[in-house]
Amino acid sequence: MAEAGARGWQVRVRGLVQGVGFRPTVWRLATEAGLKGQVLNDSEGVLIRVVCERWEIDHFIAKLRREVPPLARIDSVEVLSLDDLPGFVGFTIGKSQAGLARTGIVPDAATCAECRDEIADADNRRFGYAFTNCTNCGPRLSITRAIPYDRANTSMDRFTMCTDCQREYEDPLDRRFHAQPNACPACGPKLDLVDAAGNALDGDPLRETARLLNAGKIVAIKGLGGFQLACDATLDAVVARLRQRKRRPAKPFALMVRDLIQAAEIVRLDADAETALRSPAAPIVLARKRAGTRIAECVAPRQKRLGLMLPNTPLHHLLFRHLDFPLVMTSGNLSSDPQIIANDEALARLGGIADAFLLHDRDIVNRLDDSVVQVVGGRVCSLRRARGHAPSPLVLHDGFRDAPDILATGSDLKNTFCLLKGGHAIVSQHIGDMESAICHRDFRSNLALYQDMHDLEPKLVAVDGHPGYFSSRIGHEIAAGQGADTVSIQHHHAHVAAVLAEHGYGPNDGPVLGVVLDGLGYGIDGTIWGGEFLLADFRDFERLAHFQPIALPGGDQANRHPWRNTFAHLSAVFGPDMMREIRCQFGEIPVLADLETKPISTLSKMIDRGVNAPLSTSAGRLFDAVAGALGICFDEITFEGQAAMELQVLAEEHPGDARPYPCDVGPVIGWGALWRGILGDLQSGRTAPEIAARFHATLAACVSQNAVALAKTRAIDTVVLSGGVFQNGLLQSRVLEALAAANLKALSPRQFPSNDGGISLGQATIAAARMTWRR
Repeated sequence: MAEAGARGWQVRVRGLVQGVGFRPTVWRLATEAGLKGQVLNDSEGVLIRVVCERWEIDHFIAKLRREVPPLARIDSVEVLSLDDLPGFVGFTIGKSQAGLARTGIVPDAATCAECRDEIADADNRRFGYAFTNCTNCGPRLSITRAIPYDRANTSMDRFTMCTDCQREYEDPLDRRFHAQPNACPACGPKLDLVDAAGNALDGDPLRETARLLNAGKIVAIKGLGGFQLACDATLDAVVARLRQRKRRPAKPFALMVRDLIQAAEIVRLDADAETALRSPAAPIVLARKRAGTRIAECVAPRQKRLGLMLPNTPLHHLLFRHLDFPLVMTSGNLSSDPQIIANDEALARLGGIADAFLLHDRDIVNRLDDSVVQVVGGRVCSLRRARGHAPSPLVLHDGFRDAPDILATGSDLKNTFCLLKGGHAIVSQHIGDMESAICHRDFRSNLALYQDMHDLEPKLVAVDGHPGYFSSRIGHEIAAGQGADTVSIQHHHAHVAAVLAEHGYGPNDGPVLGVVLDGLGYGIDGTIWGGEFLLADFRDFERLAHFQPIALPGGDQANRHPWRNTFAHLSAVFGPDMMREIRCQFGEIPVLADLETKPISTLSKMIDRGVNAPLSTSAGRLFDAVAGALGICFDEITFEGQAAMELQVLAEEHPGDARPYPCDVGPVIGWGALWRGILGDLQSGRTAPEIAARFHATLAACVSQNAVALAKTRAIDTVVLSGGVFQNGLLQSRVLEALAAANLKALSPRQFPSNDGGISLGQATIAAARMTWRR
């Protein structure tokens, strides 16, 4: 440096800009432009100082935005004119300023093209190496123990870099500059293949794993965020054996395919689905199965969609060099348990499932399930947000910038938590169902890491309004321990707010009409809600309409046994002498014979006396009731949403348009006309696909007609759709079309799930809006 006092600019860049190759990109662009100055990391992000003219800095920033590194994200750029800059000689990458970085950690990312080329190049020193990575790809959150995000605070701390890796790490022009997981065969993690008893198997681990898979064996593979169970997806007997051992009778398995060519042989892919598959997040993408595919039918029984992903680590890419068939790639756990992440636990708990284990010695610190998305109406929508997406923050409307630090603890099903700080919402990866003690531990350990990452001590903890939820109890405990206040947020209000937050709405924006259809949520009247029309903004809501309350005989048992819901719905329509009434009007239809095999007299008494038969407006249980009437999962479901998924598949088998049944709209949407139409169709012998299609058409018509009428009455032009039932692409697309035809703006979740995985975001923003209003 020389001749102090030069005039120039200070550029402050905030976002996901550390550990992603951002400074080398700045150096390259500045050097190409002939600029003089310096770039460095500090506690707020990246700081750039440049001596140049205004037009030059504007041109430089525009080019930087266009050529941002693959994993980086610029949230804001602030430019300040300075008159006392040093007279820089050239452009340099400066030493990072002291202070704890609070810029967060970028998500884990699928192997980039350059790393894929290296592991396939016999002349490259990383040829065939399963842990190759760089600043553009590889593990991040999954290996992080603490911040700052340095190697010493990750599970790579036990691996000392060799001379070559250290040189790459220290070279600002190398794409492995400050790549914390940097490694090679000489200094990094190693693979190990063992049998179910933990005994080492001879030979190259990857080649031997491929040999076992070719022989029809089941192999547990230690992936990026947890163990996976893999087998040949084309062999019915092998997949059936995996189902039997894993105790997962019907829930669809995910697939991993070699490449897009193999994917296109199995499912129908549009451009949006292909883009999602190839993205750094590399999620599981749901797509319609091709007729005649060689995939075993029991991969996804009675389903027309398959969930598939591309290889997302070098290990997976290398494995597929020895395989010519797709793999089942499902979570390494027993059914309903969280994914296993530790070698010892995998051997102990998966020994009865897997024939062999492909292990390695890089610890997984934070469990990360695979993210799941689907395309609805030309838009990619999240179903589970985890690997590849979390913990990337959401930039909120400026109105949230001054809100106090907030923690929201989410719901009990598909739990996530959310931190709100400085106008950003940081939603955790999918934690799981809070009935599991392992999920409780994950919740607390991940929360401690996230709070450390973002230097957050909550002033307010937002919890679900259900007093019995584990997530709510934990929230109250945390608030007491950290000296924070608590606030209860109504479940369906949180669903609406999450969508508003994602779409950039502010705390002072006017109300929308929220339509929330889900399985259940605790209502402010103490009953169970699930089919709701709410006039809502961030601070408050008014319940304008809802589905007819129907009993849930047996309480929680009604969530598992569709026949209970069928009986309850028919009883609500036809009264206490329901069986006789239906026979008089519709004759001997099959559902009556099915119901007579069940203890319906007991259920009738439970409903009459209100004993263990709470009333609910649940849209999810309506789907179960209709499915049961058509003989779908009549006795029992084995996973959440099974009956509804199979009912959708049936509806999509019906050719052409289906005429809706009559429906009752108004403050309380009743189902009498719907059920009379369904029973009439059963009496006349109409097919189950036609009845299922007519049900979907009816529900879409009821929802959209009611929404249009309410919006007109309240002078509302925007409708929000949320809740787990809207994961049904057939229903969602029909409602979106109807709202568009009525010239209403429709908002639905995209980045965050419409199921309870998005609840914490809604809780946090509602709490923040109420706090800013009180101020």
